[in-house]
Amino acid sequence: MVSATANKQLIDQLPKIAHRPDQLETLLDASTFRERLLHEIANAKHRIYLVALYLQDDEAGRNILDALYEAKQKNPVLDIKVLVDWHRAQRGLIGADKSDGNAALYREYAEKYQHKIDVLGVPVRNREVFGVLHLKGFVFDDTVIYSGASLNDVYLAQHERYRYDRYHVINSKTLADCMAGFIGNTLVASDAVTCLAQPKRPEVKVLKPAIRNLRARLQAASYNFISQHINDDQIGLTPMVGLGKRKNFLNMQICRLIASAENELIICTPYFNPPRSVAREIRSALRRGVNVTIIVGDKTANDFYIPPSEPFKTISGLPYLYEINLRNFARRNEAAIAKRQLKIHLWKHDDNSFHLKGIWVDRSYMLLTGNNLNPRAWKLDLENAILLHDKRRLLEAEAQKEIDKILEHTQLIGSYKQIEKLEVYPAQVKKLLKRIKRIRADHLLNQIL
Repeated sequence: MVSATANKQLIDQLPKIAHRPDQLETLLDASTFRERLLHEIANAKHRIYLVALYLQDDEAGRNILDALYEAKQKNPVLDIKVLVDWHRAQRGLIGADKSDGNAALYREYAEKYQHKIDVLGVPVRNREVFGVLHLKGFVFDDTVIYSGASLNDVYLAQHERYRYDRYHVINSKTLADCMAGFIGNTLVASDAVTCLAQPKRPEVKVLKPAIRNLRARLQAASYNFISQHINDDQIGLTPMVGLGKRKNFLNMQICRLIASAENELIICTPYFNPPRSVAREIRSALRRGVNVTIIVGDKTANDFYIPPSEPFKTISGLPYLYEINLRNFARRNEAAIAKRQLKIHLWKHDDNSFHLKGIWVDRSYMLLTGNNLNPRAWKLDLENAILLHDKRRLLEAEAQKEIDKILEHTQLIGSYKQIEKLEVYPAQVKKLLKRIKRIRADHLLNQIL
C-alpha cells in the first residue's frame, strides 16, 4: 500500500503552471458571479469561450446571450464560442412537455443579428443517459472563470432563489491558452460537434461514427502546456481532464489526492454517492487518523427535490436515495463521528439548492472541479478540474474564507440518527424506494445518476 507521503510526492510531480496568488480571486455568491460574467463579456477584446452543461432559455440565459451578441456586434472579430451538451440543448426540462429545448433560443438569436455566434453542441455519447459534456471553465482573453455552474436563472441568482456553487477567477494567459486550445483543437475541431442554431440539425444516427471518434479522442486527451518552475512566492496550477472508467487521468489524481492527506481532508459534493474507489480512500484516510470533513447538500437542497405538498414525480425520489447513502455511511463511521474525527455538515438555506464540489487537503492542495464525485462522473461524463498546489500556504486565508462561507448554512451531524430514515419518508417515496430495492435497481441508479 502506497503511503500518504508517497502519494503526495506523486502529486507534486504533476506538471504545473506558475501563478501569483494575488491573481486568483474567490467569488463568494452567485449574484457576484453573474455580475462578473457580464463584466468580462463586456470587456473581452479577443476571445470568449463559454463551456457549460447548458445555457437555458430563461431571463438569465437570455441576458448572457444579449451580452454576447452585443459584444459581437461591437467587435465582429471577437472570437466567441459557446459549447453546451448536444442532447441537453435539444430537450425540455425533465418532466416537461416535449420541445426543441434551448436550441430554439439559439436559433432565435442567430436570426436576429448580423454577426453570428457559434453555439455548438457537444455529444459525448449517442444518448444523454450514457454521458454528457460536464467540462467547466469560461475563458475571457487571458482570464479563466472556473465554476461548476451552468447558465440559467437559479445558477446566476437572477431572481430570489439561487443554486450555490464555487466561483474562482484566475488571471493566467498560460491557463487560458491551454483551456482554449483544448476547446478548439479537441471539441470544436470534431465532426461530431455541430451548430445548434441551424434549423435542421443532424440526427444521432448520422453522427454516430463521429461521436465514437470524438469519445476515443477525449479518452486519450489532456491539456497541453509546458510545466514551469514554482518560486517561493507562487502557487502551481495543474489543469486536468478525464473521461471513462479506464485509464481516466482525472479520476486517478482525485484518488491520489485523497490518499495523500496526512492531517486534514475536506470534501464537498451535492450528491452523496461516492464511487467505490473514492469511498475506499475516505475509509483509509479515517483509519490513518486524518480529520475528515464532508459537506453535502441536505435532501431538500437537491435540485431534484419536490416538497411532499406538490405532485409526486419519480425523479423526486433521488434526493432520498442519496440521503440513504449518507445515513448508511454515517452509521458505519459512527465512532469517528463521536470523537469528531469525521464531521458531516448538511447544507440548507431556505429553498435554495446546493451544487458545490471540491477537495482541500492539508491546507496545501485545493481542487476546483465540476466533478460530482459519483459513479456517473467517474464513468460516463466528460469532466475536468484545476488542482492548486500551495505548499507554502499562500492561499490559506483565501481558502479559509471560502470554507467559512460554505459552512455558514450547514448543520453538523452528531450521530447518524439525526439523518432521516426510510420509515419517515412520504408514502410515495417509500413505495418507490422499496420497489427499487426489491428489484435491485438501486445499484444501477447509483451508476447513472
